[in-house]
Amino acid sequence: MPILNPAHDRMHPVEGESAWSESYYFNGYDPDSDVGLYTRIGIRPNEGTMDVMLASWQPNNQIAFVRAKREQKEMCESPLEVGGVRYTCQNEGKRWHLTADTEARLYDLKTREHRKIPFSLDLEFDALTPMIGVDGQGKKKEGASAETAGSTGKGHLEQAGRWSGWIESDGIRQTLGDRARGNRDKSWGPRRWGGPKMWRWFSINISDDVHFGGIRIGTDAGDLHRGWVWRDNELASLVEWRVRTETRSDEVTQKTCFVTAVDKLGREHELRADVMRVFPGGVRPGETVVNEGLASWTYEGQTGYGIAEYLHQFDDEGQPLVPIE
Repeated sequence: MPILNPAHDRMHPVEGESAWSESYYFNGYDPDSDVGLYTRIGIRPNEGTMDVMLASWQPNNQIAFVRAKREQKEMCESPLEVGGVRYTCQNEGKRWHLTADTEARLYDLKTREHRKIPFSLDLEFDALTPMIGVDGQGKKKEGASAETAGSTGKGHLEQAGRWSGWIESDGIRQTLGDRARGNRDKSWGPRRWGGPKMWRWFSINISDDVHFGGIRIGTDAGDLHRGWVWRDNELASLVEWRVRTETRSDEVTQKTCFVTAVDKLGREHELRADVMRVFPGGVRPGETVVNEGLASWTYEGQTGYGIAEYLHQFDDEGQPLVPIE
């Protein structure tokens, strides 16, 4: 996966696919205040919509959740705003500013009880790595690559960074500490959530100098492995994700992930994720479910934080179409 030009932070030409999407995603976590977030804004001009999802990890095993949609028939540049959530690019490839002033639902992740609360944030994301990814151009794709490009996007980039600012939930403001880190990504091209048979997506910040990102996607043409490791100020592509998962009692929700990330130089990076919280979690027969797992990641004696995200396609009996390895 090459380093991309910062100009890819701008919008790309819209193609004729009805499901054409350009989306921005951010995640982050501060272990000192025990708060964080993951959020996505997607623009689908051929369908005429812009939507936002924002979830904020909160102390005491809670999460604040926001979702909204509005009309948007043409592609638009930063700032992106929907439902009281706003993303602003302040410096392409280097800095983004996120704000929110809206209403959220605060969920107890154990009981699933929830209530409406006021929610706001003011955060800045400062890059620690270049933008890493694929631009969707070049030679014609075949097999799993072609199938994936038709359902999860043609172009994709990821970037690690440092967070600063504050998050306020139900009147309680938490200021992020010096250890707040996270990743962002951007995808453009056709996006059909029901397309992949499964995926395992990992977003990992071990330290300011060590970051991992990437995905293993299940398709009818086989599994596609993509990813990167940034270490010692150098980039290496990942060519394989070997994953073994211990689940909760429902035999679906990820609890511990044992991951071997193999890079193009043949090095095997052994990582372990101890999943702290998952949303939404559980089994939903006949549905597509993306379980976002906030995790403590261990690598070579160091501990960092990040995401272990599992997408499942459930059959009518509530079994994943692809068994969890």
